[in-house]
Amino acid sequence: MTAGTAVPATDPLTLDDVEDRARALLAPEVYDFVAGGSGGEATLRANRAAFDRCHLVPRVLSGVDTADTTTTLLGVPASMPVAVAPMAFHAVVHPDGEPAVSRAAAAAGLPFTAATLAGCPLDELSVPGGALFFQLYWLRDRDRTAWLIDEAERLGARALMLTVDVPFMGRRLRDLRNGFAVPAHAAPVNLSDTQRGGGQSVGAHAASVIDPTLSWSDLEWVRRRTRLPLVLKGVLDPADARRAVDLGADGLVVSNHGGRQLDGAVPSILALPAIRDAIGDACEILLDSGVRSGTDVLRALALGAHGVLLGRPVLWGLAVDGETGVTAVLDLLRAELATSMALAGAPHVAAARRLGVRGASATRVREER
Repeated sequence: MTAGTAVPATDPLTLDDVEDRARALLAPEVYDFVAGGSGGEATLRANRAAFDRCHLVPRVLSGVDTADTTTTLLGVPASMPVAVAPMAFHAVVHPDGEPAVSRAAAAAGLPFTAATLAGCPLDELSVPGGALFFQLYWLRDRDRTAWLIDEAERLGARALMLTVDVPFMGRRLRDLRNGFAVPAHAAPVNLSDTQRGGGQSVGAHAASVIDPTLSWSDLEWVRRRTRLPLVLKGVLDPADARRAVDLGADGLVVSNHGGRQLDGAVPSILALPAIRDAIGDACEILLDSGVRSGTDVLRALALGAHGVLLGRPVLWGLAVDGETGVTAVLDLLRAELATSMALAGAPHVAAARRLGVRGASATRVREER
């Protein structure tokens, strides 16, 4: 699908349309597991509201009729500044699970981030022609942590993404009210036999496997342990960002975990400019939490990100039509981004990162540069 292409009225025209279709297909407790946040879901709502308060300043008379969305993320060529975010338990929404998503990402020319809590062996996610990132939780079982790092390296992963904002799971009230548990068919197979957690609540399973004492000294251990580019996911404070860079981080993901951890945390898009200012060009910055359109991707670029991670919309596409549904979501996002870039007068990603943004927030929103 390309910008401006006519499509049948029955095809989804936005990522929200895809979510609506997924909601109609999924059991209510499964939809809530994917869609929900923690606590009163204030951060979940604020993520979207914050994007809408960030107003782009388009450039005119630029002669742009088409936009080139290609870029690199952590040294990996990408058809647009987007990677698939790490997410657990794909098979709860569709039996084809993670392999379908990894194939769709490879076909779209985008990196796929395999999760520690994936429901299939990691070697099934290393797709010929694809680019694999690996997301790591700091496990109580340190030997298993080391094994996962070794597996990621063996399979040719291009980056190691350490999640740092989950000492334990946030209190997700929808799941508690629904009594949602990890189905046996979606349980994480890359943990030890005693840690896979089928039939447990998500919170109970996380508490049994994730070590809440992760600290800066552990980050130093990970940095020494792997030769892969090391990315910290879940950074919102500029001081933390500076310290991570000082300890050898090659990238950061500005993220509040999609509103699923600390309820009341700052929206990621509003935290981004201060982190960009704090570290300059010392490492690459990605953003997640609340991205729902190509215009959102453009906003993130203009505020200093090199790219974004796309989460829930990928699962909605998977729920609707398996691999084909994920492909449709990624195609739609690329078409939206190309259109938004052209309308903003940005012929390529570097120009998009020079666009101005206006907005009001308690933190700084980057002024036109």
